[in-house]
Amino acid sequence: MTKKPLGHRAYGSIGHLPTSRMGPADHHVSEGQARIACERPRDRHDLVIVQEKLDGGCTAVAKIDGEIVALGRAGYPTWSAPQKHIRMFGEWVEENRDRFDNLLAERERVCGEWLAMAAGTRYMLTHEPWVAFDLMVGHDRLPWAAFMDRIGGRFITPRLISYGQPCPVETVAKWLEPSGHGALDPVEGAVWRVERKGVVDFLAKYVRPGKIDGKYFADDDADAVWNWEPSDNDKAN
Repeated sequence: MTKKPLGHRAYGSIGHLPTSRMGPADHHVSEGQARIACERPRDRHDLVIVQEKLDGGCTAVAKIDGEIVALGRAGYPTWSAPQKHIRMFGEWVEENRDRFDNLLAERERVCGEWLAMAAGTRYMLTHEPWVAFDLMVGHDRLPWAAFMDRIGGRFITPRLISYGQPCPVETVAKWLEPSGHGALDPVEGAVWRVERKGVVDFLAKYVRPGKIDGKYFADDDADAVWNWEPSDNDKAN
């Protein structure tokens, strides 16, 4: 049986804000957290960062015993994935091994969205097919500013929508378009990152009404909608 190299999931679930469209397995953040993210801070120590939410395959790359390991969201190696697009991510990581090796310290992992195959949103990608959004050790996230310093132009990151004070969902919804990543369908939503005294306190997300998860997924890879394939050299650079 294939084991999880980290011993746990590569990335967990993010709670929804009250007006977010939810799926059957989703959960809300608390009323207090929603208030902090969208209405008013507790005090001057709260920092709220809002970014465009991307719609692809959640993946990660970890350094374990000095080796670069590509992982699916559940924490299993990509080579063991039944989905072609997740195995493709592992191949892409291998081609970019030096970039990850130079970024990561031992037991760190960088998490991001793999956009090669359309899930519920199609993209006309103007950049490479992977977008990094978190650098983690265990269950701890690096604060946004430190994350951006570490990424340092090495990888694409989600479009920044708001930085500083709480930002209402209604305001963010007006700012979602146009996508910063070439979405051909309406942007899925946004992610709120709340930090306090230099530590990530919690994350929350908003998904627009009418969003259909996996709208473009197909049982047969031949019927899948591809945003990017290895032959798309102009998108890989």
